Amino acid sequence: MRWVRNIFAELFGLFVDDGSFAVAIVLWVGLVALGIRRLALPSAWQAVLLFAGLGLILAVSALRSARRR
Repeated sequence: MRWVRNIFAELFGLFVDDGSFAVAIVLWVGLVALGIRRLALPSAWQAVLLFAGLGLILAVSALRSARRR
């Protein structure tokens, strides 16, 4: 049964290289989806908020990866 676990680990690795990066994206999208309703922002600002957060997550992940190398 170990080979089944290895297959799933390889499949997961194909789509998720950095687990914390993926978790941060999912959390941000979830927070924005829930928080946008409460803020009552115009749709253009909603998109800006989502994009800015995702860009910040990407920049932090890239800097963290660069420091490791």
